[in-house]
Amino acid sequence: MINEHYLHMLENKSVIRELSEEATRKGAKIGYENVFDYSLGNPSVPAPESYKETLMEILNTMDPMELHGYAPTTGNPVVKKELAASLNKRFGMNYQDIHIFPTAGAAGAIAHALRAVTKEGDEVIVFAPFFPEYNPYINDTGARIRIVEADTEAFQINFEDLEKKLTDNVAALLINTPNNPSGAVYTEETLTRLAEVLHRKSAEFGHNIFLISDEPYREIVYDGKKAPYAAKFYEHTLTCYSFSKSLSIPGERIGYVAVNPACEKADKLVAMFGQISRGIGHNCPSSIVTIAMGRTCDDTSDLSVYETNMNLIYDCLKELGFTVTRPGGTFYIMPKALEEDSVAFCKKALEYNLVLVPADSFHAPGYFRMAYCIDTEKVKRSLDALREFVNKEYPDRA
Repeated sequence: MINEHYLHMLENKSVIRELSEEATRKGAKIGYENVFDYSLGNPSVPAPESYKETLMEILNTMDPMELHGYAPTTGNPVVKKELAASLNKRFGMNYQDIHIFPTAGAAGAIAHALRAVTKEGDEVIVFAPFFPEYNPYINDTGARIRIVEADTEAFQINFEDLEKKLTDNVAALLINTPNNPSGAVYTEETLTRLAEVLHRKSAEFGHNIFLISDEPYREIVYDGKKAPYAAKFYEHTLTCYSFSKSLSIPGERIGYVAVNPACEKADKLVAMFGQISRGIGHNCPSSIVTIAMGRTCDDTSDLSVYETNMNLIYDCLKELGFTVTRPGGTFYIMPKALEEDSVAFCKKALEYNLVLVPADSFHAPGYFRMAYCIDTEKVKRSLDALREFVNKEYPDRA
């Protein structure tokens, strides 16, 4: 018998994917270079040469069995040591290989982390605005998503609403910093206060509340700053990472979970992830890409183009009268639409070949998201289209 749950999911297609498909259709008619597609967060800069050279080297020099054979259930031990050493050096941690679990990107990392620290009926708190896929990530584990409303001033954490939502049923919090879609980076002050709340509530409830930190945009931070490392602030943290953005290799689907060594059951969790893999069919990411990940984990693509694009777009949005918070990182910006219905706003923008994403599915109605991981030349051309759109459709804006 057909599973009705997944059949129903077909009726709720990702609005991001739908708009990306619309951009492709428009491009077929007028040339994709004339479509200003801000829909999909697909990195637009090439992977670093070091990554390509590493792949060539391991293909030419490594033993075929080691290169192409099955990896251990909990991951290649050499790579795990390389990742642990990198994190320790960068963030002052004390990870060992037993605390690292390679995964198929950040999504695979979150899938394992959620299943390790929740059971059916538990609640997992997320913070608006959030990546829409958190809904199936959480709900399909048997846990239930609980949403803390957005702090629309700075897109930090709305602690007043968190205190209301944080009950004995909550097993974990899932945060995303730097954040998709707002571009906000949680400050040290925010993470310090969050840790205080979690310690206090864990003591009150008699069980530890886990923090799952989704960090695929950790290296894309602006103004010469660095993103604070959440696991430094709270010991019961599982860090979920992907190299999709830092190395510009989203198609490789490679990342990891890092278990804070001070975490509850820190010596057992990675072994548990291996057992979780048996149930969800994960069974280790690509051996070749895993080895390359370990050797290039401290490298990045040239990510500076994203800051250039952000400044161009932010300045234009402010010039046109948008309410918008300047991003601290990622390659996303989330302005408030010029009318209450952001879906209608984005549909009007399509007439000017601007593909913008209404942020309703991110739990931010009235806002829209722009993924500015496109060529700077195209960003510059898009600003004239944006000005024309706003001036013609909203001439009486305040």
